[in-house]
Amino acid sequence: MSDAPENDGPENDDRKSEQKAHQDNPKDDKDTKGDKGKEEEKKPSPLANPRVRIGLIIAAAVIVAALIAWGVYYWTTGQYEQETNDAYLQADMVTVAPKVGGYVDQVLVDDNQLVEPGQPLVKIDEREPRAKHDQALAQVEQGRAAIAEYQAQIRRQEATIAQALAQLAGARSKALFAQRQVDRYTPLAASGAQTVEQLDQMRQTRDQAKAEAAADEAQVDGARRQIDVLNAQIRSAQAQVNQAQAQADQADVDLRSTLVVSSVRGRVGDRTVRVGQYVQTGTRLMSVVPLDGIYLIANYKETQIGLMRIGQPATFTVDAVGGGEFHGTVDSFAPGTGAQFALLPPQNATGNFTKIVQRVPVRIRVEAGPEARKVLVPGLSVVVTVDTIGAKGEGKRIKEEAERTEERREREHDDAVRRNKEDEKANQLQNGAGR
Repeated sequence: MSDAPENDGPENDDRKSEQKAHQDNPKDDKDTKGDKGKEEEKKPSPLANPRVRIGLIIAAAVIVAALIAWGVYYWTTGQYEQETNDAYLQADMVTVAPKVGGYVDQVLVDDNQLVEPGQPLVKIDEREPRAKHDQALAQVEQGRAAIAEYQAQIRRQEATIAQALAQLAGARSKALFAQRQVDRYTPLAASGAQTVEQLDQMRQTRDQAKAEAAADEAQVDGARRQIDVLNAQIRSAQAQVNQAQAQADQADVDLRSTLVVSSVRGRVGDRTVRVGQYVQTGTRLMSVVPLDGIYLIANYKETQIGLMRIGQPATFTVDAVGGGEFHGTVDSFAPGTGAQFALLPPQNATGNFTKIVQRVPVRIRVEAGPEARKVLVPGLSVVVTVDTIGAKGEGKRIKEEAERTEERREREHDDAVRRNKEDEKANQLQNGAGR
């Protein structure tokens, strides 16, 4: 059995001697560490480098110059630029709806198609409106035929009147002759030259002739009144013709309304109509968006519109067009804040109140070319800035007006106080004189 090797080599002896030396002299280790720290403290500071100092000076100068430039810009221009991201593009979309009801025969446009004014969009079945139109025209012709018939009866009645007048003239002549005969024979019968019987016969002939003349006169009067009746019938028939013509015109409008056309230039959107669908009057078929009339609605805070006026320039960016800046002009202001036109306006007269900054819709007219309008569509979000520097003097004038109003109110208050004192003194003098 062999023995285990002993660790008595020279390397082990060196390590042991070093460990013993460290244990015997711990101060030497501390001195070594101290020397290293002194060496680190003796390293030069970065600020001692001239390049570092020059770089820091340049950086500080750049920062100060930037702050000064920003301050000058804000004081001269920036404070007058009012910006908001609560803004959207809008357009007055036209809802397409039919004037008449019926089944859709044709849909003549596609989704998102560009249309011109007067371009056909939808064709509705025209058979029922055409039948009503033809019926109304037939009633017009019927009324005109009735008028022609009454006019013919008037001409025939005029001939009847002429005949009755001739008969009346003959009857009057006979009555006049019979009266003269009676006048001649009356003295003869009184003298006995003629018999009384013959005189009575002549009187009877006279009375009969007068009766015939009266009958003929009544016949003439009746014939003339018949013309008045026929004229009244003509007026009634003419009124019926006018009514029928109005119905025909309305039927013609309904007939032409079966072809629904575009009233503006724009693009078709939200098309819901389909061939074979039954639509009623006023049914929404589609919308036409006039892209040429697009505008911008910016909801500014009430603290931002103090110097904002109509005609001021505006710039805006659209998220859909990265890096593109567009221009516009302030067109009008809403007559109230958005809360005033809400479905449920706020009522702050009861309960606790928390002041919330209100927003006022501002309409901005967009100035863009044909290429830009291809991408500017309603609903896009924009960031808009209005330059109000043109009205910077109006703020001062508003303050001056407020100061003048305050001075006037103070003078009025002082005058009222002075009059009250004078009245009190006068009352005291009167009371003293009365005593």
